[in-house]
Amino acid sequence: MVNILVAGCGAIGGLYAAHLARHARVSALDINAGHVAAINRDGLRISGLSDIVARIPALTSPTELGNRIFDAVIVAVKSMDTAALIEGLKAHLAGRPLVLTQQNGQGNVQTILDGVGGDVAQGMTMEAAELLAPGTVRHNGHGALSVIGPARGEVGRMQWLGDLLNTAGFPTRVVADPRGAMWNKYLFNCAINPVSALLRGIPEAKYASDDVYVVLRALVDEGLAVARALGIAVEGDPLHLVEDIRAGRRPMPRHPGSMAIDIERGTPVEIEALNGYLVRRAGELGVPVPLQRAMYRLVKGLELGMNVRRSGGGAIPR
Repeated sequence: MVNILVAGCGAIGGLYAAHLARHARVSALDINAGHVAAINRDGLRISGLSDIVARIPALTSPTELGNRIFDAVIVAVKSMDTAALIEGLKAHLAGRPLVLTQQNGQGNVQTILDGVGGDVAQGMTMEAAELLAPGTVRHNGHGALSVIGPARGEVGRMQWLGDLLNTAGFPTRVVADPRGAMWNKYLFNCAINPVSALLRGIPEAKYASDDVYVVLRALVDEGLAVARALGIAVEGDPLHLVEDIRAGRRPMPRHPGSMAIDIERGTPVEIEALNGYLVRRAGELGVPVPLQRAMYRLVKGLELGMNVRRSGGGAIPR
């Protein structure tokens, strides 16, 4: 069996770790000490669309890895934590494992390429999950086909990992250039995530409102203009899930969305790697994105306001 390190064992990382543990030797790395303790004590529990209890070793620091050798490292931390993770892992990547990122947002791939010397796979997944409690993840949504492909290295050297993900229950396509699929999900996230945060994650407000749909479609159109300027051919319609829900082809999802959850919990949101990145690239390319810029600023303001409320008011942080 191959050895896999899942670095960031929260919602999606935990979902992957538990499924993969039935077919590989999996270790989990996560800075949440309570979560790690629960996994080591009771196992990693997955509920919802999956029903699994995975007995895997979990660690809080790369220094605990010692001289372990891994065939692959799956990076599943939040975008703002990628650089610190890769820096901490540098001394523990003996054997040059294949490093995979399917993280949300942009910028993670370049950070990983700059920090590791071996093959790097990039891609996307539409699985949806939520960390309910230490050691417990709920599988909220089973997405369409996932995609991985090379950011560095030959596509043939990544096929084994795609096959393993397929076997673990995550249908995965291995392609030479995954950027079209990645930007499909990226533009979906740049629309649905800030809107979800502003609408408090209420599903009917996101999917059933004609007024909100107009905003989602306009956000995607601005994003597509940036993709064209970058020479990226986006695969399909980034709002295909929204269209299916509105047409009754999919049930109304109950998952509030990761950014809405982060806002409610007071954890940092990935707005910089999502809309922030798009706004910055649009500025460099001379592509107007006024609605994306407005969403970026509104979510930044919402995050600040919620943090002030939790702290009991007082001076506005600068």
